[in-house]
Amino acid sequence: MPEVMEIAFCGTDNSSAYDISDGFLRNVCFLDALNLVPHVFLLFITFPILFIGWGTQSSKVQIHHNTWLHFPGHNLRWILTFTLLFVHVCEIGEGIVSDTYLKSRHLHLFLPAIMGFVAATTSIVYYHNIETSNFPKLLLALFLYWVMAFFTKTIKLVRYCQDAVPLAQLRFCITVIMVVLYGLLMAVEINVIRVRRYVFFTTPQKVKPPEDLQDLGVRFLQPFVNLVSKATYWWMNPLIISAHKKPIDLKAIGKLPIAMRALTNYVSLKDAYEEQKKKVADQPNRIPSIWLAMYRAFGRPILLSSMFRYLADLLGFAGPLCISGIVDSFNNSEHNATRLLNDSTQPYLTSHDFLKTAYVLAILLFLALILQRTFLQASYYVAIETGINLRGALLAMIYNKILRLSTSNLSMGEMTLGQINNLVAIETNQLMWFLFLCPNLWAMPVQIIMGVILLYHLLGKSALVGAAVIVLLAPIQYFIATKLAEAQKSTLDYSTERLKKTNEILKGIKLLKLYAWEHIFCKSVEDTRMKELTSLKTFALYTSLSIFMNAAIPIAAVLATFVTHTYAEEKPPSPAQAFASLSLFHILVTPLFLLSTVVRFAVKAVISVQKLNEFLISDEIGDDSWRNGDSALTYKSCKKHTGLHSKAINRKHPIRQQLDSCERTLRVPIRHVDTDEYTIKVTNGFFSWGSGLATLSDINIRIPTGQMTMIVGQVGCGKSSLLLAILGEMQSLDGKVHWSRVNETDSSFEASRRSRYAVAYAAQKPWLLNATVEENITFGSPFIKQRYKAVTDACSLQPDIDLLPFGDQTEIGERGINLSGGQRQRICVARALYQNTSLVFLDDPFSALDIHLSDHLMQEGILKFLKDDKRTLVLVTHKLQYLPHADWIIAMKDGTVLREGTLKDIQNNDVELYEHWKTLMNRQDQELEKDMEADQTTLERKTLRRAMYPRESKAQLEDEDEEEEEEEDEDDTMSTVMRLRTKMPWKTCWRYLTSGGFFLLFLMIISKLLKHSVIVAIDYWLAQWTSKNQNQTQTQTFCSIEDSIEDSKNCYIAVFSALSAAGIVLCLVTSLTVEWMGLMAAKNLHHNLLNKIILGPIRFFDTTPLGLILNRFSADTNIIDQHIPPTLESLTRSTLLCLSAIGMISYATPFFLLALVPLGIAFYFIQKYFRVASKDLQELDDSTQLPLLCHFSETAEGLTTIRAFRHEARFKQRMLELTDTNNIAYLFLSAANRWLEVRTDYLGAFIVLTAAVASIAEGPASGLMGLGLLYALTITNYLNWVVRNLADLEVQMGAVKKVNSFLNMESENYEGTMDVSQVPKDWPQEGEIKIDNLCVRYENNLKPVLKHVKAYIKPGQKVGICGRTGSGKSSLSLAFFRMVDIFDGKIVIDGIDISKLPLHMLRSRLSIILQDPILFSGSIRFNLDPECKCTDDTLWEALEIAQLKNMVKSLPGGLDAVVTEGGENFSVGQRQLFCLARAFVRKSSILIMDEATASIDMATENILQKVVMTAFAERTVVIIAHRVSQILDANLVLVLSDGDLVECDSASQLLLKKDGLFTTLVKTNK
Repeated sequence: MPEVMEIAFCGTDNSSAYDISDGFLRNVCFLDALNLVPHVFLLFITFPILFIGWGTQSSKVQIHHNTWLHFPGHNLRWILTFTLLFVHVCEIGEGIVSDTYLKSRHLHLFLPAIMGFVAATTSIVYYHNIETSNFPKLLLALFLYWVMAFFTKTIKLVRYCQDAVPLAQLRFCITVIMVVLYGLLMAVEINVIRVRRYVFFTTPQKVKPPEDLQDLGVRFLQPFVNLVSKATYWWMNPLIISAHKKPIDLKAIGKLPIAMRALTNYVSLKDAYEEQKKKVADQPNRIPSIWLAMYRAFGRPILLSSMFRYLADLLGFAGPLCISGIVDSFNNSEHNATRLLNDSTQPYLTSHDFLKTAYVLAILLFLALILQRTFLQASYYVAIETGINLRGALLAMIYNKILRLSTSNLSMGEMTLGQINNLVAIETNQLMWFLFLCPNLWAMPVQIIMGVILLYHLLGKSALVGAAVIVLLAPIQYFIATKLAEAQKSTLDYSTERLKKTNEILKGIKLLKLYAWEHIFCKSVEDTRMKELTSLKTFALYTSLSIFMNAAIPIAAVLATFVTHTYAEEKPPSPAQAFASLSLFHILVTPLFLLSTVVRFAVKAVISVQKLNEFLISDEIGDDSWRNGDSALTYKSCKKHTGLHSKAINRKHPIRQQLDSCERTLRVPIRHVDTDEYTIKVTNGFFSWGSGLATLSDINIRIPTGQMTMIVGQVGCGKSSLLLAILGEMQSLDGKVHWSRVNETDSSFEASRRSRYAVAYAAQKPWLLNATVEENITFGSPFIKQRYKAVTDACSLQPDIDLLPFGDQTEIGERGINLSGGQRQRICVARALYQNTSLVFLDDPFSALDIHLSDHLMQEGILKFLKDDKRTLVLVTHKLQYLPHADWIIAMKDGTVLREGTLKDIQNNDVELYEHWKTLMNRQDQELEKDMEADQTTLERKTLRRAMYPRESKAQLEDEDEEEEEEEDEDDTMSTVMRLRTKMPWKTCWRYLTSGGFFLLFLMIISKLLKHSVIVAIDYWLAQWTSKNQNQTQTQTFCSIEDSIEDSKNCYIAVFSALSAAGIVLCLVTSLTVEWMGLMAAKNLHHNLLNKIILGPIRFFDTTPLGLILNRFSADTNIIDQHIPPTLESLTRSTLLCLSAIGMISYATPFFLLALVPLGIAFYFIQKYFRVASKDLQELDDSTQLPLLCHFSETAEGLTTIRAFRHEARFKQRMLELTDTNNIAYLFLSAANRWLEVRTDYLGAFIVLTAAVASIAEGPASGLMGLGLLYALTITNYLNWVVRNLADLEVQMGAVKKVNSFLNMESENYEGTMDVSQVPKDWPQEGEIKIDNLCVRYENNLKPVLKHVKAYIKPGQKVGICGRTGSGKSSLSLAFFRMVDIFDGKIVIDGIDISKLPLHMLRSRLSIILQDPILFSGSIRFNLDPECKCTDDTLWEALEIAQLKNMVKSLPGGLDAVVTEGGENFSVGQRQLFCLARAFVRKSSILIMDEATASIDMATENILQKVVMTAFAERTVVIIAHRVSQILDANLVLVLSDGDLVECDSASQLLLKKDGLFTTLVKTNK
């Protein structure tokens, strides 16, 4: 049985193996056997425990993560165990390699090492399970194991020392290291016993898990898991896999751990910053350094990140070195004759011999890659986490500063809202990004220097040539990067302008359609878009140049190096040199490419810090101590008084009475001082808005407690400023504001303390939060139903609330529904009334309200509600008719107080002023009479209802983004939905690619494939060329046939140079085609979108919210313009690189294909899971960012209100919550990216390992082998890019999908059946209208709004159309323009059926005045006549008719005077008159007025009526009336009800019918 004997433990070829005559310890084989004992012991003890524990354990880990207690020395133990494992691997390797030199197998050389490896692995698994179950007693087993292992190894070491084994021997070194490691592990174990006292001590130490883990809301476990899980993000698995079953939401990602919350970081940054402030306090011209403060607060993690980065970079160089080693080991294989060592049982290897072995190198390369990638990801993660923490801290700092900013800064324009928004949105992000990239700043130069040294070591002087090429081309990269930033900025300016125009078009779309002006406006948008595209072209050019540089530099460098080397050294480099240097060049290019980006970010960061500094040292508002005037006194004296508080709760009297009696007793002694009757006293006050000039001078006023004070005066005399001065918002130059104790009759003492010096303030310009109506009114106070109802009734808000889609739970504000001015103002007043403060300041609350509402508010809200509450009220107003209600009046003039006192005082003392007021009051009363008819509120409500009515149909459109993701049918199974979530939107991708044109697509695909083939060809050629000297048996290339060596050298170089040049050119071509294709696609998509939308039916605009359409033009267009092309480029590049690499490796070593199958499957699942999770997290990040930015801008706008209310703390809290929510989403997103990268990197490492092992096994085609390994190394870099880009592309394709969903919309039918030439030039001349059996509906699936209407209108008649709301009046006016679907019957104008005419012609021949006056930004001329058809005289005539001539004449520029957006620089009445002039300029014989007078005052309405009767005497006028009184003198009246024409006759005739609908309407309206 010789074969069996072949594998004996001590080998068979040595008789003295079992000889123990010199004592046991002299026998090596016995010592090795002894080393087995501890390992076996550990396995025997731990396996049963693990298996018993395993069953109960597995479920536990998920739930009770609060038991994750790290034992002391946790991280050290993991690091030591991993080092131990590595040493074990070396020991195994050493044993096996030594064994190959011997005749027979000697198991004792490597078996103990293998057992040791298994035992060490078991030890760490065992430890982890003990730790998660928190049962330290079981650690004893480990303790015993370390002790035993330590002793057995020490015995072996002693034996080696006795034998005087030299240090150079590898086995000796390994043994020494092992002894040290076992000793350290033993020490760690003893330390655990010392700290936790679980054995040998009577009382074990009680421990609590960290606070975060006791809170089950914390789902971000990175800081709490063990080291392996930290390094590989193993704890993320459940989250990422669960994303497949249900989308990740905010609940799934939980809360931030305490250490990462914005508050924690804010405190540390603020302390550091305060410290800096103290340092520079005595030097006036120096400002505190934010950099130093940031370093103090966040320096340590950044240093840790940099350390990881250095380790990773150094390990990165293992790749090239191992490649050269592996290739070398084959070339020198013939020299390594097997040496039989003299003492056959003890072959000792030196480390040099050990590293000559190819397999050892392959395994080392694998381990180095795994470690390098782990360190790199750890470095990224730490930097990103720190960056996020810094951003949270900065946001909190900025916010706290905003709350203390002096108002004058904001109003004087030193700090605009835009600047503040930029600080929040841009500067903080710049600094965050800077921190992400900051370790690169000092890691990259080191990496570059190391790389160059290694290259020099490999290739000698010629390496410096290649390095020089790279270094010289780097500045060009930087130059391109700066150009890119510039191009991006100009693009941004153009797109803002384009958006403004688009917004205007969408707002006035109805008017544009009715006047047939779509194309004019469409063209102006297209012009701006062309400018934007031009700057996008520059952007694209520089982007493609930058991509090209990145791809071409390594080719150029390699070319330069190898050509120089060949001519200098007279021989081409060896394969080992060639491939090692190639891979070094690849390593070098990345830092150089990134360096330009990092430097750019560093520059930006410096600028951001400057801006931040300016902001943080800007003026703050004065200290508030004065506002708490005598508060201290109150409480103290209260305690002194009658022993009321000692019997803390007197059951018979409620607390309120006790307090009252306390107050009463207090009030008596101080009666003689008049602090009590006056809440606020201003003595000798001079106040300014920060300019040093007093805006208010010599102010001496008192505000009586519990009474109503009115402040009156002309516009701009300083009424509002006075309120702000009292609130402390103005700079006080002199004098003082004295607040007295306030008579509190609050339900509880605490409440009175809380809201004592808060002021309920309603500013002149209403300020709303982005929240529900209810939240806007309660404003942080508890919701009390009766009070809420009383307030909403007083402000007559109930009818408005009823109109909103979700009642008072509807979101209003910037992102919600836009309310009219009056509605907003009433909500602000309601807020002030609802608050439980003793002081109420209302700044001109009536300005935007009509007379009914003002009266109601005065009676119910002010005289009743506030008086009942005995609150002190200060009211600024222009409405003098309310003066009699005032208890105290302050009359102001030019920044001083003119008079102060009661109305009686003024009547007696200042007759002149009183008379002046009286005449004004009379005038206001006359206006009142007029106003009684024009009821603005009903109108506002009507507009609101109009905005809301299409809500039902809107619900279907609401989720158009999610149309694919939501289940179509309820019974649809979950799986199909999930399938949709994981599927790439290939259809959309194809749509996108083809919209750039087929030619470009074809060109792109061809050039991409060519480029990658050429790059592979370059490397292949290099392999052939370098290995031609090694062994002549290789395949013949046409250069090796040349006779002389010189010729063949030149030939090789020529081909090599030609291929390289072709590669460089192709790099440029591909990067240009991709960008160009992206541009064309963007251009076409936007063009189609704009034209589609502008030609869409009016119904579409009624049912689709404006914001949704605008989003397609802003966010989505931006993604299509700027984000998709680079993503697409990057994706195709990485994919093709990976494919060519796999192809190359398989060509070099076909065995590799077998290993590809499992790796491919793993890769598929990783990317599948990651893409879904990443998409969800990305959406969470986006959706949590918006509220945060909005909160900042909101706060900056409502500063005075927030400060008056004293709600700073609540707003800070909200800001911290929003910041944390956004940060946790971002943190999870970056952790998910790390999760992916670690996994793809490990896959890459496995690919390298299999490629290396396969090629070593295959044998010595060294050129190709080096090639295979080089490609395997590049794969690791590109695998994760494939997945990241896929995920990004999937998110970005959403934009294309949304745009496409609009492109499938039906357009209006613009073509007519009639030929244009058949229509007379001046049709319609007469203006005769026949309406025949007309039926109208909005869409073919909706019910008709007009049914069988018949009427005949003679030329020149004035026709009135009336009816209740929703009776179809407006629909009839739209029918004339074919804006609605006429599905039966017809309208004939001057003998031509309008349904046969082309739309454009029909609409351009009629004119209409709409209810809402719409003006566009531009000149007056442009607004009257955008087509530029008329002469100036015609325009002036039109303006004269509309009574606007004098006003326009007085404007600078006359007809060319500027009209701002929406015509905001004119009053509503003036705007309506412009619309009249516009209708007159169109000399059409038919004019339709759709409730044209609804939104204007009486005076303007009279002008309109007059003009209609005179200027339009010859024309047919159809008036749709919202008040019947307008059409009493019309020639013909049509009365509609529910779409039916019920009465049709002249008004006088209809009034004779006593029970007719018209008569009823007239009666009710009077």
